[in-house]
Amino acid sequence: MAPKIFRFLFLLTVISHCTLSSSRLSAQELKQVNNESFTYGEKLTFTVYYDSYLTGKVTAGTGSLEVSSESVDVSGRKTYHIVGEGKSKGAFNLFFKVNDRFESWVDEEYLIPWKFKRDTHEGSYDYRDEVKFNQFTGSYSSSRANKKMPLGTHDIISAYFHARNIDFSGMKPGDIYPINFILDDSLYLSVIKFIDREVVTTELGTFHCLHFKPMVVTGAVFSQPYPMDLWISDDKNHIPILARSAVIVGSVKMELVKYKGLKNPGNGKE
Repeated sequence: MAPKIFRFLFLLTVISHCTLSSSRLSAQELKQVNNESFTYGEKLTFTVYYDSYLTGKVTAGTGSLEVSSESVDVSGRKTYHIVGEGKSKGAFNLFFKVNDRFESWVDEEYLIPWKFKRDTHEGSYDYRDEVKFNQFTGSYSSSRANKKMPLGTHDIISAYFHARNIDFSGMKPGDIYPINFILDDSLYLSVIKFIDREVVTTELGTFHCLHFKPMVVTGAVFSQPYPMDLWISDDKNHIPILARSAVIVGSVKMELVKYKGLKNPGNGKE
């Protein structure tokens, strides 16, 4: 159980939030995006906790999302080079060590990926991959496959950053958005539900937030289709403040503990 639980810890920081982006992914044309939510040099740092009756609250790991300090050229396109990292910590290293790195090169104009790299080390499990997207033909190639995809399809990192530029002002509680992204040579389809606007308090302070519930596949880790609660700042930055998920044994929480280089002043903080 522990390996299956920890495999989700860092992905909570990216997959759970990336689902917001896909309300726009079904469109069969590429659209320019006026990026008002992030910029070069931004870095978000998270702590991940595991909590159960037997263990109490344990710091399981750390995660980060960082945007390069300057533009990177990929296939003649100017991109944001974005790196997401997740590492186990403390007692978790004794029986299930994790060292994950995800990289995405995201088009400045359309906020869609041209390249994605994954380097995953989780206990005895190792997985490396590099995906190249052709966003104009609707196809991608990886280390293991060549497949078609809908135009504008994302990887798990680019989807989150694209999502931050969605206009959430007209959302109503109960609104559901379709989602899709590529991971491990598979196109994932799911939905995310908007719950409400709420105030959340963490160690960093009190924040005005948008509350969402992403849908996941039930099974050995999650027993409910909407087990995860996600709060993002209700401002132009749209940064993740808190994610909490019940698993079959205990719960997992991801909390923002540090940030720098935000594009807009404020962060939804009271």
